[in-house]
Amino acid sequence: MTTLYRYKAIDAAGKIRNDSIEADNLLDLEQRLSGMGMDLINYKEKGASLFKFKSKTIPRRELINFTFQMQQLTKSGVSILDGLGDLKDSLPNGRMREVLSGLIDEIHGGKTFSGALAEFPDIFDTVYITLVKVGEETGRISEVMHDMAETLKWHDELIAHTQKIMIYPAIVTVVITAVVSYLMIFLVPELIPFIEELGGVIPIHTRALIATSWFLGNYWYLVFGTPIALYFIISSIANRKPEVRLFVDDIKLKLYIFGPIILKTNLARFSNYFAMMYSSGLTVLDSLKISELLMGNAVLTKSIIDIRSKIADGGLISESFASSNVYPPLVIRMLKVGENTGALDEALLNISYFYNREVKESVDKMEAAMTPVLTIIMGGIMMWIMSAVLGPIYDSLTTIQL
Repeated sequence: MTTLYRYKAIDAAGKIRNDSIEADNLLDLEQRLSGMGMDLINYKEKGASLFKFKSKTIPRRELINFTFQMQQLTKSGVSILDGLGDLKDSLPNGRMREVLSGLIDEIHGGKTFSGALAEFPDIFDTVYITLVKVGEETGRISEVMHDMAETLKWHDELIAHTQKIMIYPAIVTVVITAVVSYLMIFLVPELIPFIEELGGVIPIHTRALIATSWFLGNYWYLVFGTPIALYFIISSIANRKPEVRLFVDDIKLKLYIFGPIILKTNLARFSNYFAMMYSSGLTVLDSLKISELLMGNAVLTKSIIDIRSKIADGGLISESFASSNVYPPLVIRMLKVGENTGALDEALLNISYFYNREVKESVDKMEAAMTPVLTIIMGGIMMWIMSAVLGPIYDSLTTIQL
């Protein structure tokens, strides 16, 4: 168990440094600072940490900025260690500053940049670490950081765009549910005695409203609790049993409207990252192995595993993808062109561009269609309630006039 220390130290240039660092004890603290070229002046123990700070994550935007800044620094000829130090000094106290301090500490301890990144798996994923390692080995660290910064930025924009399709419908659905629940549970029960006192034959749509109101009033916890409980139960079982996860994710891909968007989003992400890894110097098999971690769907992950196995046995890339019966003909055709021309990375980027555009267009169309659909649903429910309540009143008044 490590302890977080707040320290004051002096570096080789005589500059006073105030920062925080984790160490096992005071001796370890002094050794770590000495390795960083600083002498300890005083310190304050900020408390033992049951979990190392590196288990915490940072926002995607901060990771993108860090990657872009490191690319600029390395391109200018600044060493990794000096670049990390400059970035740390430019940041206020916070999570990212702690991460940079940790990276500097790990590198001073003898690790490479990629090795230091590997100590923070919740922040830097396998793709990030592997590509940095390739960049170190090939001397192309600046180019690799540039490609990663662009890819991370693209991925962030893709996520933001696809989230648009969920936010508006979710808000409207919550509002509709709240309004209907209030009417059914509180307002309609107050009107039922009045409707029954009017006498006469109660229309079927009014009886349906009374029955629905009674059920919601008495079993509201089942109505709202059952979907939530089912979601957590199915998710829990799927996380424990791969065959259940495979079944659930297969259903997701077959959902009307949403299924194609899920597939296109995964294809755009997969082809973009695959192209970046392949162009950085990774082999096709290694790129596919890492790509398994990028797929957000078990069916697609399994297909990549099968494809990698077939390629390892000597199969062509395009034929291996075609045999999975998961990927659209466009993907197969573009991969075949890339194989024949020796420009596989360009073919993959074209696939990514095509499906990225397809996802955005699909989301925009669905977002435009959601407003009238939800308005019609809300209007239909309100019309049902109004006609069910006012209908018997109108019939009663008509009978009295006669």
